Amino acid sequence: MKVTTDGCLFGAWVAHRLAIKENKANRLLDIGCGTGLLTLMIAQQNNIQTDAVEIDQAAAEQANENIATSPWKNNIRVIHSAIQQFTPPSTYDCIVSNPPFYENDLGSDNPRKNIAHHDKGLLLSELIAIIKRMLHPSGHFYLLLPYKRLDELYKLLTAEGLVAQYVVLISQSTKHSHFRVMVEGGFSKGNNNVTTSNKISIRDSRENYTDEFTELLKDYYLHL
Repeated sequence: MKVTTDGCLFGAWVAHRLAIKENKANRLLDIGCGTGLLTLMIAQQNNIQTDAVEIDQAAAEQANENIATSPWKNNIRVIHSAIQQFTPPSTYDCIVSNPPFYENDLGSDNPRKNIAHHDKGLLLSELIAIIKRMLHPSGHFYLLLPYKRLDELYKLLTAEGLVAQYVVLISQSTKHSHFRVMVEGGFSKGNNNVTTSNKISIRDSRENYTDEFTELLKDYYLHL
């Protein structure tokens, strides 16, 4: 599947969030790693052992090739499997996913695209249940979703005893409405659950990259 600007933004944001934490994550799970974009962006700034799980064989093979030629190949293991059938050796300090965006939307004639973009491979409710099962009690998860699914996500998290702790609303430009949301979360801690929110625009009113976007992506985009 194509590398998207919001996907790159998500990878850079997760890498940054992990890098600034005092308690460093040791084990990471990338659910639906595709060709390895998020895994490699995170590895660039964090020394972390990663299991990257991908259901599509061709994408998993490409991820293996991409990772094998990177400086971080010894820290990353690619697993060709549906996440529902994957049994991890232990829980993870961090789980990251850019999951299928759409449920009950018009699908594609391409079955591989339906698995990547629609609910043919993984429902959001399934993903949240899997995160609960595979996440360490003190760990964090990170998700990239359409903005329109944020309320649905909140309900699913509450049902599983999880909570969104930090939310970033994304717009294509300062002239556009929000179209994506990046979420950091973890297990619910009783009455101490507080959701902090922020906003970021990819481009400004003159169609230049914003300072916030540039700051996050400068280590990954050669032309910034």
